[in-house]
Amino acid sequence: MSNASTQVDFYTAVQNRRSYYAISKESVASDERIQEIVEFAVKHVPSSFNSQTARVVVLLGEQHDTLWNITTETLKGIVPEEKFAPTQEKMDMFQAGYGTILFFEDQSIIRGFQDQFAAYAENFPIWSNQSSGMLQFAIWTALESEGFGATLQHYNPLIDEKVAAEWNISEDWKLIAQMPFGKPTAPAGDKEFAPLDQRVKVYK
Repeated sequence: MSNASTQVDFYTAVQNRRSYYAISKESVASDERIQEIVEFAVKHVPSSFNSQTARVVVLLGEQHDTLWNITTETLKGIVPEEKFAPTQEKMDMFQAGYGTILFFEDQSIIRGFQDQFAAYAENFPIWSNQSSGMLQFAIWTALESEGFGATLQHYNPLIDEKVAAEWNISEDWKLIAQMPFGKPTAPAGDKEFAPLDQRVKVYK
């Protein structure tokens, strides 16, 4: 495959990555393929000082449903009952999907690098979040290239303790985001773009 063709394929994949809220439990790729995508991204996405702080949990089938049951029950304790209907609709949409990917960052690794490189100590949590963002984007884009639709959600830290208890998560793993995915059942919404000349500056 030529470099030009590879570049076009990459651009197309990036352009097609959107937020799909209407998803179903129908799978468009095997569980093995999903695992392959996640493992490839975790292995190859960069991290500061090659710290490799990313940790990922993949929830499929009933495990996926359990996560959104936990999230729903947690939110019921926060959102007034008379105002809960819109929240329930969102929970139902996420639970309607095929699976969810949980993104964590290992704080013990971060602390170790902070001790080892004290001059950069305050930067390691920032760099950790940047690396996690790259990982989220890589997996999101790869899943959509397979035909899945996904969104990125942030119900942490509200659900952290219950998630850790349910799946025996190390206390050093900090939950960063949740990515429900499934086969899209409706198009992504319209998206507007601000003028690029207001966002990008090039100097020669």
